[in-house]
Amino acid sequence: MTNLDAVAAWVRNYRRAWETNDPDDIRGLFAEDAAYFTAPYARPWIGREAIVMGWLARKDEPGSTTFTWQPLIVTEELAVIEGRTVYPGREFRNLWVLRLDQTGQARQFTEWWMEVPRPAA
Repeated sequence: MTNLDAVAAWVRNYRRAWETNDPDDIRGLFAEDAAYFTAPYARPWIGREAIVMGWLARKDEPGSTTFTWQPLIVTEELAVIEGRTVYPGREFRNLWVLRLDQTGQARQFTEWWMEVPRPAA
């Protein structure tokens, strides 16, 4: 069941995994048969081990980002989260769709991101 407390805990754990890139931290986020949609029209990563492999193939270095977020919609079925990710010299806006199972692990996670245009020089 999805509620704000469960969503906040999941995002906190996601951020920890983002910073550690520890396979166990990543595994802990997702149900065994979860689907992780990384971009529109891209094939999702299906299953916990595929998610770990995909994540580690495109990991960020620890300490290279700041991330803030706020929930837009939280129902019993899903959460929609707006985020802001800042890298040195680059900024992204994120939209996440999250479906949690009864244990607080993601059954399905979809992320959309877009780079904030830099001002013309």
